[in-house]
Amino acid sequence: MSKETLIKSIREIPDFPIPGILFYDVTTLFKNPAALQELSDTLYEMYKDKGITKVVGIESRGFIMGPILATRLGAGFIPIRKPGKLPAETIEESYDKEYGKDTVQMHKDAINEEDVVLLHDDLLATGGTMEAACKLVKQMNPQKVYVNFIIELKELHGKDVFGKDIDVESVLSL
Repeated sequence: MSKETLIKSIREIPDFPIPGILFYDVTTLFKNPAALQELSDTLYEMYKDKGITKVVGIESRGFIMGPILATRLGAGFIPIRKPGKLPAETIEESYDKEYGKDTVQMHKDAINEEDVVLLHDDLLATGGTMEAACKLVKQMNPQKVYVNFIIELKELHGKDVFGKDIDVESVLSL
C-alpha cells in the first residue's frame, strides 16, 4: 500500500466542526486493516531507533495510534486530555486554536528526566494543540522530545511553532 493510497482513503468533511473548516477524518484509515497495518509499520520504522520510552497521545485521535506505536516500541503510553478527565494531579497548558481557545492536561508524574518522548496526534494544522502538549512535556525535562502526526497540512505552516530542538515529522502531507 502506498502513501497515495493512504491519502485517498482519508475522508474529507467540509464545514466541520465549524463552517469554513475542512476536516480530514482518519477513522477511514483505521477501519481498513491494510491501511492500519501500513500506518503502524510506517510509524514504527520512523522511530524504532530513537530510544523512545514514552509515547504521548493527544485526545482523542492520538489515543488510537499512540498506544499501538508505544506497544511496538516497547514504550509506555501517556494521555494528554481535556480538563477534568484525568484522575490524579495534573499540569495544564492553554492555547489558541483555529476556531477558539482550549486547554490540555497531563498527569504531573507522567514523564521524568530519563524519558525520551514521542508526542503523537492525527493532524498538524496550525500547531496550537501540539505546541501546548510540548510545553507540558518539556516541563518534565525529558532527554529528548519528538513530535509526529499522521497528516500535515503544509500550507498552514504548523511546523513553524516548534523550536529547532524538536524533530517534527508526519506520515502524509496534504
